[in-house]
Amino acid sequence: MFKFYRYFLDGMPVYLVRNYWWAYLWPKAVWFFDHQPIINAILFGQYNRLMSATLVRLKQAPLDRVLQLTCVYGSLTPNLIRHIQPAPLHITDVATVQLDLAHSKSKHEKEVLSTRMNAEQLGYKADSFSTIVLFFLLHEMPHEARCNTLSEAMRTLQAGGSLIMTEYGELPTKHWLYRFPLSRWITTSLEPFLDSFWHEDIEVLLNDLGKPFHKSVEIISHQSIFASFYRVTEFKVRDSLTDKG
Repeated sequence: MFKFYRYFLDGMPVYLVRNYWWAYLWPKAVWFFDHQPIINAILFGQYNRLMSATLVRLKQAPLDRVLQLTCVYGSLTPNLIRHIQPAPLHITDVATVQLDLAHSKSKHEKEVLSTRMNAEQLGYKADSFSTIVLFFLLHEMPHEARCNTLSEAMRTLQAGGSLIMTEYGELPTKHWLYRFPLSRWITTSLEPFLDSFWHEDIEVLLNDLGKPFHKSVEIISHQSIFASFYRVTEFKVRDSLTDKG
């Protein structure tokens, strides 16, 4: 049973297939997890609050070309489509089954422009997007993959653009889900890379990764949700050469 994940490799990252085949790649699981009550329960009833906080950030973000970096369960995608119309929503994911699911949530074919790519090595040109949305992606990656993905986000985001990140908060030492050993063990067992994400300073990491592209970021809005167990943060991308000038 532990080798079952190999049936889903198909050129995808080994860490993804090995740890998450049961959640994102198995068609029956994709059908199961995409029910709104299920995904809401997984997020301790916070899905709608997290989605709403994400969509609020779109009101002040440039919407010329918006990229949803990897697919997500629930109703976020159709709401993103609605908020950025008439512009299409760009979506990229490494899993075909997830891209098919995203397309099923759009009313018209031209509303979604999808590509199958690894988030660590995007085929888009530099400065392709005005806004990138990361919704519960980074905590599912080991550190190296996380760095590669954020580097690609900085490369493909235009100066003046926005990176909207909806994720787990910083290390939640005071939250009951972390303080209670059983719930902490369950959470970190299901999310094996979450602990390293908890210890990551995303703003510092983005600024370090943006240096080769002469870009930096600053936080322009931040909202803590569920007693800081989750967060929604908007980073504004700056041209570091221009800012120094």
